[in-house]
Formats: sequence, structure tokens, C-alpha cells
Amino acid sequence: MRGKVFKSTGSWYEVYIEEENKVYASRLVGKMKLDKSFLTNPVTVGDEVDITKQNEQQATINKVYPRINYIARQSPKSKHHIHLIASNIDQVILVTTLQDPTFKPGFIDRFLLTTEPQNIPVIINVNKSDLHHDEEEKLYQELKITYETIGYKLHLTSTETKEGILELKSMLLGKTSLFSGQSGVGKSSLLNAIQIDLGLKTQEISESSGKGTHTTTFAEMFRMHEGGNIIDTPGIKLLSFNNLEVMDVAHNFREFFAASSLCKFGSQCTHRNEPDCEVKKQVNLKSISESRYLHYITILEEIEKQNHWERSKTY
Repeated sequence: MRGKVFKSTGSWYEVYIEEENKVYASRLVGKMKLDKSFLTNPVTVGDEVDITKQNEQQATINKVYPRINYIARQSPKSKHHIHLIASNIDQVILVTTLQDPTFKPGFIDRFLLTTEPQNIPVIINVNKSDLHHDEEEKLYQELKITYETIGYKLHLTSTETKEGILELKSMLLGKTSLFSGQSGVGKSSLLNAIQIDLGLKTQEISESSGKGTHTTTFAEMFRMHEGGNIIDTPGIKLLSFNNLEVMDVAHNFREFFAASSLCKFGSQCTHRNEPDCEVKKQVNLKSISESRYLHYITILEEIEKQNHWERSKTY
């Protein structure tokens, strides 16, 4: 039977069979376990798989069908491996805040490096708008200009005042949407506000660190009553890239790649020390965001510090 992976807990997977409206607790067959790769998880939430029933509750996964797309990151437990977050996604809702926890501007650009190579649309959802004052309102407008100019949509929500909740829900209908963000940004509260009976746990912000603690341990897919699927993912504390080279980063900052056709070295320009670089010219003219450029330089420096054998593109 063909089904979809709704939850991954390490060695077990919950596979939903639509024809039966039933979930089977499933494990991989031996030959799939022995497949050597740099992936920590050969099967991920969103995968279409073939299963063989063992009994009325359990099954084995025999095959994973080719993925339309996927989101992957460096494994938080092993810097030498890649971890698949989810696959077969229509869009990502990247949840962030400007207050509680404090806004981390570089995180958005880091996360976009996981979606841009796969051409997955991203909506940047700024949550907890009820905490905004003049400073946050100004920052939101600056972010809106920066990211909507290059094709990403920004949306504002609050689970306290219900601002933007119905609009966000309408964006999810009929689609498979992955929700992601740093710990503590209110992702679970937001999902509960959209569809109350998801039963997702919420969390408090640590007063000592100002950071959130993980409430979602594994990625999990939920069906919406009105049609569509939501993938909830664990809060992210750090994003590193052992799977990218310098030019991968250069080509996936979309406005940099567009401008590179006018660089002296074209698409091979790294936009650092090369002469006649159009990207640097546009940064100076404020046509390209200086903050995005600085984040880009930081990511390049981190990648170059990694040994080549620490980076893998085999996934």
C-alpha cells in the first residue's frame, strides 16, 4: 500500500493510508537500514512510501518514492551528517518575532538557504505583534521592504489579539505547509489558534536566557479539516551548512544571483574582493540590502572554515 509519512520518531514512522483513513506504526526493512549515506534519516515526514502490513497496527516500509522537494539541514547532533526535516512541501511558514524572543536578523537568511535551492515558497510570519511598539513597527516595515522587494511575503500575527490569524489560515488551505522557526517564537500557539484541536504543547520563554525551550521533539504532519496539511517542526536554535559550498550560497541569495549577470566574473563572482562586482555596487547604492550582504559574508566565512571532508552533497 502507498501512504504518506505523518510522523518520524527515529526508528518508527507513522504512515497514513488515505484509503483506510488509518495510520500504521512502521519500520524500515533491513536493506533500507543498511543503505550508507550522509543522511541521519533515510525517511522523513512528507515522504510517499510503500508499506507492507504486518498486522492491523504495524507495517514495514519497503520503498520511498522520489521527492518533489525537501528541506535539509546540518544534523544538530553530528556535524558530518545531513538531517532531512520534511519533503514534498508546497510552502514554508517561517515564524519569527521582533520581541520575546529578541529578533535574530541573520536567522531568516540562513533558513532561506534551506528552501531556495528547492524553489519552495516562503512566507515570513512575524508573530506576537501585540508586543510591538514604535521601534518594532519601524523594524517590521524595514523587513517588509527588504524581503518583499525580492519576492518573499511577510505576514503579521498575534495569538493574543487574533491579528492576521484568519488570513494566515486561508493561506494554508489545500496546501502542505511546513511551519518552522527558532525556539520560543510561538509557533505551537499559532498553530493551535489556527486549528484548536491540534493539541500542540506551548512553551515559556526562559527569563535567564530569553530563549525558548523545545516543545516539539519530532516533525509531525497534521490534516486540516478544511483541506490541507500542516507540518510542525522542532524549534531551531542554530543553522549550519556542511552541505553547501561558497557558490551554492552565492547562487541562492536570489537578488545576488540576478545581479551577478552584470559582474565581471558573472555567476562565478563571490561578491567579495572581485573587481567590477555588481552586487557590491548595488549594496553601496542601497539597491541590495546591506544586512543581507553582511549575513552572506558571515555564512561564507563559516563555510570556508570547515574542512572539505566535513561537507557533503550526497543527499
